[in-house]
Amino acid sequence: MANYRRLWLLLLVVLGITFTILGYFGREVYRVAPPIPAQVVTENGTLLTTHDGILDGQTAWQSVGGMQLGSIWGHGAYQAPDWTADWLHRELVTWLELAAQQEFGTAYANLEGEQQAMLQHRLKQEYRTNSYNAEADVLVVSERRAQAMAETAAYYDQLFSDDPALRGTRQSFAMKENTLPSADRRADMTNFFFWTAWAAATERPDSNATYTNNWPHEPLIDNRPTAENIIWSIASVVLLVAGVGGLVWAWAFLRKEEEAEPKAPAKDPLTTFKLTPSQKALGKYVFLVVALFTFQVMLGGATAHYTVEGQHFYGIELSKWFPYSLLRTWHIQSALFWIATGFLAAGLFLAPIINGGKDPKYQALGVNVLFWALVAVVVGSFAGNYLAIAQIMPENLNFWLGHQGYEYVDLGRLWQIGKFTGIVLWLVLMLRGVVPALRQPGDRNLLALLTASCVAIGLFYGAGFFYGERTHLSVMEYWRWWIVHLWVEGFFEVFATTALAFIFCSMGLVSRRAATTASLASASLFMLGGIPGTFHHLYFSGTTTPVMAVGATFSALEVVPLVVLGYEAWENWRLKNSAPWMENVKWPLMFFVAVAFWNMLGAGVLGFMINPPVALYYIQGLNTTPTHAHAALFGVYGFLALGFALLILRYIRPNLVFSESLMKTAFWWMNGGLVLMLFTSVLPVGVIQFVASASEGLWYARSESFMQQGLLQTLRWVRTFGDVVFIIGALAVTLQVIIGLRQPAGHAAPLTIEPQECDVPELMSK
Repeated sequence: MANYRRLWLLLLVVLGITFTILGYFGREVYRVAPPIPAQVVTENGTLLTTHDGILDGQTAWQSVGGMQLGSIWGHGAYQAPDWTADWLHRELVTWLELAAQQEFGTAYANLEGEQQAMLQHRLKQEYRTNSYNAEADVLVVSERRAQAMAETAAYYDQLFSDDPALRGTRQSFAMKENTLPSADRRADMTNFFFWTAWAAATERPDSNATYTNNWPHEPLIDNRPTAENIIWSIASVVLLVAGVGGLVWAWAFLRKEEEAEPKAPAKDPLTTFKLTPSQKALGKYVFLVVALFTFQVMLGGATAHYTVEGQHFYGIELSKWFPYSLLRTWHIQSALFWIATGFLAAGLFLAPIINGGKDPKYQALGVNVLFWALVAVVVGSFAGNYLAIAQIMPENLNFWLGHQGYEYVDLGRLWQIGKFTGIVLWLVLMLRGVVPALRQPGDRNLLALLTASCVAIGLFYGAGFFYGERTHLSVMEYWRWWIVHLWVEGFFEVFATTALAFIFCSMGLVSRRAATTASLASASLFMLGGIPGTFHHLYFSGTTTPVMAVGATFSALEVVPLVVLGYEAWENWRLKNSAPWMENVKWPLMFFVAVAFWNMLGAGVLGFMINPPVALYYIQGLNTTPTHAHAALFGVYGFLALGFALLILRYIRPNLVFSESLMKTAFWWMNGGLVLMLFTSVLPVGVIQFVASASEGLWYARSESFMQQGLLQTLRWVRTFGDVVFIIGALAVTLQVIIGLRQPAGHAAPLTIEPQECDVPELMSK
């Protein structure tokens, strides 16, 4: 520990400071969240809705898929409108029409410029003025606004039913017929949509910005970026440049002269001991990874096709049974399941190696129980999603067994508990192998960091239990991003970095000191930007300027370590020439090289593209977001999970020789397909939407008339080419895994090896 004292101290200081910031401003999220009034009434005292009515609407929205069908406050799916921006614009236009008829006896379009300007001024004054009485907990609206709300609600009642008049609109939005059959629940849902739009239009007390920091862009009421938005956007760019410059200077001047690389052993150390029962049991994990991966890829193709045919799949009215919101739910959830399974399998493969080549008692039983628990959670959550969106699930059970409605954590709460239980079981299985090794003499710093990352993965998923079915939307977003950003992009990143370092060290390819130093330094860099950077998802979710400042500042620093990943890719690439036996693991190494590339491009370049507040102000909820999401989630974590799966396969089937033709097809076609999908379709659509959002407003960039124009339809059809290329690559890697698993399991003959510099060979030599 003494040799790494400064690095450990740096990591602990970073964790202490950044979690303090995350917790302190998390308290602010609770304190300043937009109020949900006990009553919404007109000036004449007519009751329009209540606190419970708004939350009933939130649960109704959850039951139809929530964020998988359109979006709220910019978070969710991209085919249907953002319901906040859409409701707000429709209500504003309706108010102007009512005002024109009531005051001038004609349509608004027929008025002279001065008359229109006068009504627009009144509109802005009425909507931006906060009429919420905090003491009475009552929101008062004008009679005219109440009428505009009623007419807007009538449109949504038609849209979410099976009214023939809006069938074409439902097709454009990829909504199934009779999306929400209950008229009462449709009425509740419109109350929820109204409340989200009210928060986006009304200024906070003692502020000139709305509860959502003037998001979305809506010229009719002067919803434009705040001065703070622009200031912190500039600051984030400056900090990015400064961070990159500082990293380059540190890399050049502060790092010590590199020590000589260890001589690679004559034989792969990981093949010199008998496979344990728990390791032999990992074949089904590897199969589950590629099975869910293939399922997810096919769902992705079908979901993308819905954006051009709406309710059909090449003429088949698929939405009757499997609507867009369901397939998109399954598409995202299956991705999280197979990627997590790949990571869990990697840990379970390492546990016996760390334990000196032997299983703790009942380890294989635990591995098998965990596998079937994962299968049960996958099947149960998918079935619950189907029953919820089909509106078969009783509404009082929807949140627990059906669909939570929140992107990336769509599974019902019961299945979420099951998933958390499985992750804790994995943590127990890992600790049973790791703890005895930690007690052994020698340098255990790398192992300690790996253990810490396992504990974080095991426990931090529990952040998803800090909100419930009727939790305030702003508070829910805070905790949801603890999972999506902090758990996945933070602790999984540290685990992946440390696990790879441990594997290469165990192979005798890198020194223990180099692996430990690099892992500790990387963990500090990832956590420094990653933990407070969680707030960059919350700029417009009912938070205040300090949250924006913290999010913009630290999330810019997230990009800094990604600029040196080209060097990491080179390091991984050249390892294949370290020893002749490295040819056996060439393809897993290639997948790890792809991880470094997509980390730089997908997480770095495309991530920062949507990161500064002023950029995200205009493009939150547009196709620029899935550009980053696909490149980062699959490009980084997907390739990494597949790399882990291939590496495990290679060792549990020692006689396996990867097919060059299959693996070349898998590797290059998946990478090429991802490039084609993003840069010939998704990103161009997002850029065109960005222009529309900046010039007219977000409502227009997501509107039916804009999204159904010929150019955008063509660009969405073009995505088919990239999807097909990617699917061929995915099928190739799946076929390779199936062929490999059909080979008989075995192990190399044990032999005595020279002690290497890393933990595993030291243990094995005892």
